[in-house]
Amino acid sequence: MFKKLGRFFREYYQFAWAFVTLIVALILTFAGFTKASHILLAIVTIINVIPLIWGMIQDLRDGTYGVDILAATAIITSVIMGEYWAGIIIVLMLTGGEALEDYAENRAKSELSALLDNAPKKAHLIKGRKTIDVVVSKVAVGDKVLIKPGEVVPVDGVIIEGDTSFDESSLTGESLPINKKSGDTVLSGAVVIDGTITIKAIHSSADSQYEQIIKLVKTASTTQSPFVRLADRYSIPFTIISFIIAGGAWLMSGDSMRFLQVLVVATPCPLILGAPIALISGISRAARHGIIIKNGGAIEQLSAIKTFAFDKTGTLTAGQPTVKKITAFGKNKTEDVLLYAGALEQNSNHILAHAIVDKANNQDIKFPKTKNVKEESGHGLTGNVNGKLVLVGKVNYIISHNISLPSKLKPSTLTDTTALVAVNGTVIGSISFEDAIRPETKSMLAKIKKLGVKNILMVTGDNKTTANAIAKQLGISNVKADCLPADKLVAIESIKKRPVAFVGDGVNDAPVLTSAEVGIALGARGSTAASETADVVIMLDDISKVAQGFDIAKNTLKIATQSIMIGICISIALMLLYSTGKFSATSGAIIQELVDVTVIVYALRAHGPWKDRHSHKSFKNKKS
Repeated sequence: MFKKLGRFFREYYQFAWAFVTLIVALILTFAGFTKASHILLAIVTIINVIPLIWGMIQDLRDGTYGVDILAATAIITSVIMGEYWAGIIIVLMLTGGEALEDYAENRAKSELSALLDNAPKKAHLIKGRKTIDVVVSKVAVGDKVLIKPGEVVPVDGVIIEGDTSFDESSLTGESLPINKKSGDTVLSGAVVIDGTITIKAIHSSADSQYEQIIKLVKTASTTQSPFVRLADRYSIPFTIISFIIAGGAWLMSGDSMRFLQVLVVATPCPLILGAPIALISGISRAARHGIIIKNGGAIEQLSAIKTFAFDKTGTLTAGQPTVKKITAFGKNKTEDVLLYAGALEQNSNHILAHAIVDKANNQDIKFPKTKNVKEESGHGLTGNVNGKLVLVGKVNYIISHNISLPSKLKPSTLTDTTALVAVNGTVIGSISFEDAIRPETKSMLAKIKKLGVKNILMVTGDNKTTANAIAKQLGISNVKADCLPADKLVAIESIKKRPVAFVGDGVNDAPVLTSAEVGIALGARGSTAASETADVVIMLDDISKVAQGFDIAKNTLKIATQSIMIGICISIALMLLYSTGKFSATSGAIIQELVDVTVIVYALRAHGPWKDRHSHKSFKNKKS
């Protein structure tokens, strides 16, 4: 308890000391030491107003105006006129509002930590007949580097020996494995799936692809657009109205106390408290649904989004290849094609092998025993199934074993993600794959459009054919394909309808998540770098939460704005009432606190319906 109290005093020391001062002053007053309590109140009030005045001067120099001007004037006037209780109450509410804003904004973000932790650190450098491990920064252009299965490519290079499949999802977002052979270029950050290769470095570590992603995040994080606090948008008209009423009351009556009496009830506490409390409530409500909004600025920006941009792989789609179609040739059956293919593929760790086995399991197909199974990395498998010689693999793998293709089957029409199945020298069928659209994607996009956003963009590292096919199914007309991280950054920065929200899940999305006004990361299966860089993190593997978070943000800002307007209207009415001089400044400060309570209660509506708070199951429970 004492540790928590100490931490509270350290983090919100201004509010804490103002509160303690108020308590001590009350004790001194009841004990008969009224003068001492006034001195204490005056000292603490003056100490608290100094940084406020300095900040106000800095704002004026920068050409910006906030609610602090009105508050500083009210505090200074209360001290000059001996209304110390009014002054400390204003200080208490002002520092309390700032503490709430600090609480609402989690500033302890470490965008680059995951990127740096996952960056390649060592390389197997080939020196003559020896292979030595060196730090990746020691690899020079022209050096030969050995890369084993499961390892990350340390530097950009060209394959000079071996061929294998690569997982390039961290670079392009492509979920399907990419097959490369001698002479092909590989980028740092890609993962070798199977097979050992040797590459010749074409870039140093500092100039390689993964390092460029890190640099992009650093650059984007320092060039974000400035954001104006919600309360400050209303500060100028409210301040002008307050000074007009206060000055008019003073001039008409000739009593300077009228000026203070009006300013006390004009203190901008409704503006200072209404917005942060509504924002905190909205953030809390979103968290109950598995949507982590990192700060108040993010929820404000999210509510105003004009364009949504989505990555494809793992975001709009499931991110895992599945069997799209099984075709049987001649008199063969699709069940036979799946049985023979699954029997061999159960012995492989290839990502497409998992898709075949899962499909067979879903159809309750029982695999027979296999013998002499051999896998040629990135190409296919061969083995004996029920005494028959079975081959499963790419078209070139089948042809290389002197097996003829059916007359209707043309090699040019087959993609790298189509597997042929041959039994005893005859091709009996083919299996094609796809990265299926998430079941909730269409409804999510429909809800976003219903909430007023018509401009939707898909930005992906996939080829145009694949990207356009997915976009057509989803009704997305604006597509940017073949994008590397730098291309995604350019695509987002060129969007005219702003603010922009970008939704992604991979390491390659990290720079864009930082560059967009609001970055939304799918954190359930996405990369740590994406989650830490983003402003909003979806903790469930559910893309519909994007639309729900957008809805919560819009509702939160609506309530925040309404609470501010209610506070302003009540304050103006009180200013007119107190301009008559019939009420003391201290009573005005106390009544102002009642206004604050009204604003707070209204702002808490952003926390959601009471029934929802108690009946909704925590996203943590859903995850467990």
